Amino acid sequence: MTFAPLYDELNPVNHFMKSKQPSAFTLIELLVVISIIGILAALALPAITSALVKGQMTQTLSNSKQLHLATTQMSLDSTTTGDTNLGWPGDLGGTWSGWATNLVGGGYLSTNDFKKLISAPGVVPTADTPATPGKSGLILYTVAENSEGSTVFLSTANFTNTTTGGAPLAATAKPYGNKGFVVFRKAGDGVILQPRQVGSTYTNIIGLATNVVTGQPGT
Repeated sequence: MTFAPLYDELNPVNHFMKSKQPSAFTLIELLVVISIIGILAALALPAITSALVKGQMTQTLSNSKQLHLATTQMSLDSTTTGDTNLGWPGDLGGTWSGWATNLVGGGYLSTNDFKKLISAPGVVPTADTPATPGKSGLILYTVAENSEGSTVFLSTANFTNTTTGGAPLAATAKPYGNKGFVVFRKAGDGVILQPRQVGSTYTNIIGLATNVVTGQPGT
């Protein structure tokens, strides 16, 4: 005769260990946890989306700066060499093709780099020809050598600068809809602006307006 099973049952250590064994979630508990996670995710999504868009706009601002630096160097070379094929867009006939062709043809940017710099979320060039890329996430303006430093050189394609500060942003406009826009001025400074910062009240923040170049690609 053995008393081992009875001993095991009466052993307080064994009883304590059994009572500490984790129990599985019930279906109701699992559903409650899933619901809480869903609510937290819904609350966090707007902030995450806003941060993502802000990061993308910062990249577009950086791209604009690279295009500005290349164009500035091209303009300086025009001044020092007298080459009339080089310069600001307004000095090259006010056309997209005149600017882009000489920017790449003059060796200031490679074709691939140029395509990357004019790209934006949802807007990617469809052709390898800088003069006719098919699409561009940036709008180019007819800035010339004699233009003031505050004149807008580039803006994201969801905003077109005018003497009255542009129009309200459309929700469907690429690349950033009505979430904000980027402008970059001839002087070499750029800024990310809020959707409400359009119109005559904000012309001093946006910058001076010139015409959009001829042949501006769409989105």
